[in-house]
Parts: sequence; structure tokens; C-alpha cells
Amino acid sequence: MMTFGLDYLDVARRTADCTDRILKGAKPGDLPVQQASKFEMVINLKTADAPGIRIPRSMLLLADEVIK
Repeated sequence: MMTFGLDYLDVARRTADCTDRILKGAKPGDLPVQQASKFEMVINLKTADAPGIRIPRSMLLLADEVIK
């Protein structure tokens, strides 16, 4: 009904950037270690409604995506 995790599009962009640097001659050991910095929250209202769980409006406003 609710998930909070990595923004996989952001991870893919970072991976492409590192790959580009390596293909241009950078040594993989010289590249900085990167940590995910962008996360997203998705709420599925249909799943929450099945057992009768109400999601507060404040949570819905914070969500990056709401599935109805």
C-alpha cells in the first residue's frame, strides 16, 4: 500500500555518468563512491482501501505518486 525507496531513474543517471567517465579513460578506483540522495514515496490507495485503512491527507500530499 505504501513504499519509500530509491528513485531508480536517478540511480540510472548516476550509473550512466560513471560509465561515461570510465569510457573516457577514468580509472574506476579513482571515481568517488556515490550514495543515493533522492528517494520517492508511492501510496496505493486501492490496496489501502481493501482492508479499510485510511491514509491521512497529509501523507498523500507528501507522496511523490498516489495510485488510485
